[in-house]
Amino acid sequence: MAEDPDVVSRRIAREALDRDDPTGWFEHLYSAASEGTAVVPWDRGTAHPLLSEWIDESQPDGTGQTALVIGAGTGWDAELIADRGYDTTAFDISPTAIETARRNHPDSKAHYVIADLLAPPDEWHRAFDLVVEIYTVQALPIPLQASAIEHVGELVAPGGTLLVIQAARPDDQADADIEGPPWPLTRAAIDSFATPDLRMIQLTESPSPVDPTVLRWRAEYLRD
Repeated sequence: MAEDPDVVSRRIAREALDRDDPTGWFEHLYSAASEGTAVVPWDRGTAHPLLSEWIDESQPDGTGQTALVIGAGTGWDAELIADRGYDTTAFDISPTAIETARRNHPDSKAHYVIADLLAPPDEWHRAFDLVVEIYTVQALPIPLQASAIEHVGELVAPGGTLLVIQAARPDDQADADIEGPPWPLTRAAIDSFATPDLRMIQLTESPSPVDPTVLRWRAEYLRD
């Protein structure tokens, strides 16, 4: 029987963490998936349902606006954003993920690039009208999450929107009790995306359709 994809991804992540390489496991996982020896647990073959839900509710018109998709993986979320008319940049730290995204979407309007959320290009600072962050922060070890959250917020342009989708956990659940990945976010962590000029304007918590015991945050922020 094939191993559970979550078990495989955790083993690959643990090996990287043991090498003091907390982000290196993304490339190892995508590379193994491309060779058929692993499955990327979050690669759904379609855009995330909570992103699709937000699109249906908000009906954004991206004409003349820019968007950035963080941790784009194989590109399904970026394709949905690009289809709304945004000039879309989508990045991942994994070269194999970006290569796969380009191969999956040969006629894409999105620009797929390799980049690191923890060290983004200077020209991206407050440069995007829409920033979409789905499951990247929670895939990072808890000690890195505060820095990642800060970097996410600094990508949003004045007047821009940030959409964040993450797995949820109770505030009273100790960090030591979480065996990631993922390392789900507390309400306090979700609140910490907000700054004096980046205001949370909507927050929902909903169960996963696959496992109702797993809750997910969907948060929207607006930069003044």
